[in-house]
Amino acid sequence: MLIESLQGNLDDARWQGSGAPAWIDELVLDQWQAQKNRLRATTRDGTDVALSLPRGTRLRDGDVLWSDPAGSSVIVARPLLGEVMVVDLPRPGPGSTDTGIQAAVRAAVELGHALGNQHWPAVVKEGQLFVPVTLDRTVMDSVMRTHRFTMISYRFVPGAEVIPYLAPHEARRLFGAVEQHTHHPVR
Repeated sequence: MLIESLQGNLDDARWQGSGAPAWIDELVLDQWQAQKNRLRATTRDGTDVALSLPRGTRLRDGDVLWSDPAGSSVIVARPLLGEVMVVDLPRPGPGSTDTGIQAAVRAAVELGHALGNQHWPAVVKEGQLFVPVTLDRTVMDSVMRTHRFTMISYRFVPGAEVIPYLAPHEARRLFGAVEQHTHHPVR
């Protein structure tokens, strides 16, 4: 089955209430696949699909890829995006002294050095640093706490909350890198 466009999202009014589909098949996509506009995959119920979506299309959870004419049967996208550590980069306030500016630059450089030593992929955008959780979240939290960064705060959020703010190439760098850098515990 060739899919060249989206037919909305299950959250849309068309698919709610009495118009809700009776049968829903899911195309589950890992972080790398979810960033692609062209791919071939199999749904949970075994339907072979080929996506050939317009460039720049971002799949969201519940996007309707196919429906029968009555809308009672659908295939929906289920992208599985992992967690992301969002780091708020230091910003000197208005009228900051040279000391305040130097402290912010120092904190940013120390952060970059620490994350680089961990080989964590990252995307910087609008005063924030996005780092995919490639290890256990507690390990990443421990690294951040160990360095005792000043002027820097961070939190962990679902990848689905971050992806709307990223350009396609940034999303590929962030989520595509996870498949290549995921560390597995030694057993």
